[in-house]
Amino acid sequence: MTTPPATAPPQARQIVMVAVLVPVLAALALWAFAWPAARTAPRDLPLGVAGPAAAAGPLTQQLQRQQGAFEVHRYADEGAARDAIEDRAVYGAVVATPQGPKLLTASAASPVVAQLLQQAVQRQAPEGRAVPTVDVVPAPEADPRGSALGASVLPLAIAGVAAGALVTLRGLRGIRAVVALVVAAAFVGAVTAALTHSWLGVLTGNWWAEAGALGLSTLAVSATVAGLAALLGPVGIGIGALSMVLLGNPFSGVTSAPQLLPEPVGTIGQLLPPGAGGSLLRSVSFFDGARAFGPALTLALWAALGLTAVVLGAALRRRRSPAAAEQPSARAEAARVS
Repeated sequence: MTTPPATAPPQARQIVMVAVLVPVLAALALWAFAWPAARTAPRDLPLGVAGPAAAAGPLTQQLQRQQGAFEVHRYADEGAARDAIEDRAVYGAVVATPQGPKLLTASAASPVVAQLLQQAVQRQAPEGRAVPTVDVVPAPEADPRGSALGASVLPLAIAGVAAGALVTLRGLRGIRAVVALVVAAAFVGAVTAALTHSWLGVLTGNWWAEAGALGLSTLAVSATVAGLAALLGPVGIGIGALSMVLLGNPFSGVTSAPQLLPEPVGTIGQLLPPGAGGSLLRSVSFFDGARAFGPALTLALWAALGLTAVVLGAALRRRRSPAAAEQPSARAEAARVS
């Protein structure tokens, strides 16, 4: 009587694992992408109100009635409000004038927010009176809706994951892996800046600053993936890829604004490389580097931690290798003596 093959139960388990894992990943992806998009609304969105207290007070009260939609900042006059917009302290401002409210926006900060502010302020105006609007920092003519900038987040995340995976799978370890990751990120930054700035014209800031921001964003992702792989093995690539692509991309808020996403998604997104990279790129491209320090620091920390993990993982691997080599030799010596 023959016994059934011993491989049948493991194969059955593999089938069940795939049948369960794929729907779970699909549900996670749908939640990560669809839920923030379905719950888009202003939440403590920084907005300025400028003008004399007597005229600006009623405007402030009207905005504050909208159930925490806006975080109102007061400014003495239109000039101060414009400075705040250019410094990225607020997304726009309502100026009280003798002729009525006047709206200042910055479509370069977010075309979606600029349109939202126009609708919100227009609802507060007397019926039949259009609110004059001035775009203080307009989006580039080649990308008026910010679509190209928003579309840059996913390719950069994918490039970072690919670089981290290739370094791992090609067997690069320690300093060699660090050099490969840094060089690859530098090339990605240069090539991407050439495409988006020099060719498409959707970025309008300093070319080198944009290339640096794009390269640092890539390095933050690639170093994280390679670092996780160095410490955890191949499963680290999967964890890094899921974190950066499946969560980092939809949580980034680049296509709208972090303050339009439900909490804590907006905050988490800015702590992940895709969100921080999008904010940094917007700052150096359209706002002369205003508010760039925070996202640049976030990216630098991710990159530093990832590269440290790469070096640490190589050191741990070297330490385990002699011990593993000694065990077979010890068994051979014991066999020879016996």
